[in-house]
Amino acid sequence: MKKSLLLAATAALVIGAGPALAKKQLVIVVKGLDNPFFESIHQGCEKWNSENKSSEYECFYTGPASTSDEAGEAQILQDILSKPDTAAVAISPSNAPLIAQTIRSANPTIPIMTVDADLAKEDAGLRKTYLGTDNYLMGKRIGDYIKQAIPKGGTICTIEGNAAADNILRRAQGMRDSLSGKEGLAELKGEGGWSEVSGCPVFTNDDGAKGVQAMSDILAANPNLTAFGIMGGWPLFGAPQPYRDLVKPLADKLAKNEFAIGAADTIGDEVAIAKEGLVTALVGQRPFEMGYKAPSVMLDLITGKIVSDPVFTGLDECTKDNADTCIQK
Repeated sequence: MKKSLLLAATAALVIGAGPALAKKQLVIVVKGLDNPFFESIHQGCEKWNSENKSSEYECFYTGPASTSDEAGEAQILQDILSKPDTAAVAISPSNAPLIAQTIRSANPTIPIMTVDADLAKEDAGLRKTYLGTDNYLMGKRIGDYIKQAIPKGGTICTIEGNAAADNILRRAQGMRDSLSGKEGLAELKGEGGWSEVSGCPVFTNDDGAKGVQAMSDILAANPNLTAFGIMGGWPLFGAPQPYRDLVKPLADKLAKNEFAIGAADTIGDEVAIAKEGLVTALVGQRPFEMGYKAPSVMLDLITGKIVSDPVFTGLDECTKDNADTCIQK
């Protein structure tokens, strides 16, 4: 009898000494690991982990090395969906139709949501909810600031990222609607006094250096250009010094509202650039909040709780005048 009790106790000790069971994964897949915006989402994910160490779930952050690798993001999503420890996925689609196709092919039984960028409206049924910025409103506010600076209108060039990124397309539409006073125009041709110059919009694949070069090229070809609408902050946070070098000669015009630059995001050097008077206004997102909230929303979806669709995370608006206080703490 004593021998059997000893063997049982020994077995219990051996089992207890083994490795801890792997946690179920609440996966956030972003467009690319090379973008500081997504690193803020990563930090939010890690904060959630630090506050939920005893949970059986873990926030796991991943994505392709480069934001321009649309196929890589789709492959990562496909791989993640095939893993048995994946409990839910929040994805920021770089190429919305491609990601929709990937989800449709995988036909997952776990909850899928989008974060930061959404699927196209016709594919929205493939995900449970969208968490992030109201991108149409963001673009509209960028347009409002440009129109406020130059109410009579002029010529404008839009700087965009990936041509199939739904969030960027919604921002551009919001800006056009604000400037034109109409809804749904694919291009500005004098409506509201605004026209888009030849060669625009420019798609830069979220590359800061390409964004600055595109702006330089457009200015050279259009010396009387009135404004830039930058739908992501890539030129400002991705190549801040080249951006400063390009825009400093326009600082006096910006101060006098003879030229306008409305740009998205408030990360990296962007707020400092606003304080220097080298952008008319920034309309920023809250990526840390997206990364911090996404695991909790995924858990709600797993447990069958009612989740709103969409879940918006708000905007921060920064100009030279309020640069010290514009970011939500």
